[in-house]
Amino acid sequence: MAASPKDPVRYTEMRNPKALRDYFIHDKFEAGIKLVGTEVKAIRDGKAQLTDAFARIEQGGVWLYGAYIAEYSHGGPTQHAPRRVRQLLLHANQIRKLAQQVDTGGRSIVALRMYFQQALVKVEIATASGKKQFDKRADLKKRELDQEARKALKFRR
Repeated sequence: MAASPKDPVRYTEMRNPKALRDYFIHDKFEAGIKLVGTEVKAIRDGKAQLTDAFARIEQGGVWLYGAYIAEYSHGGPTQHAPRRVRQLLLHANQIRKLAQQVDTGGRSIVALRMYFQQALVKVEIATASGKKQFDKRADLKKRELDQEARKALKFRR
C-alpha cells in the first residue's frame, strides 16, 4: 500500500542515495545540526536533499556543505539560503577521530541521512572511501544474485 501524502513517517527521514553506491562506508557518527526555524519547518515538509552533501573539518568544527533545504513556503521575508553551509554539532573527541581518519586514511566525510529524533534534527555522517567502477559492478552483480535467490525461495514455498 502506498503512503498517503500526509503520512508523517514518510517525511521524517531524508537519505543520500549516492552515498552507499559511490563509497565504502567505514565509521558512522550521529551529529546535531545548527538550523534556523524556517529550515526545520521545511525539513518537516520533506523538502530537503542530501544527494551531494559532504562535510569538512574547519576552524575546530565540522561543517556540512551541499545539503539542500528548500525555502519554507510561509517563511516571509526572513528566508534562509537553500544551500548555505551549516555547522554540525559533535563532541571534541568525535571531531578528533574524524580528523585523524580523514588525514591519515585519505577518506572523506559524507552525509548519509537526516532525520528527526523527537524534536531535534540529526544528521548521520560517515567516513568513506570512494569506490572504483569495478567495485560498483560487483555490488550490482551481488544484489542481482541475492534477488534471484529470494525469487527461487519464494516459488519453492
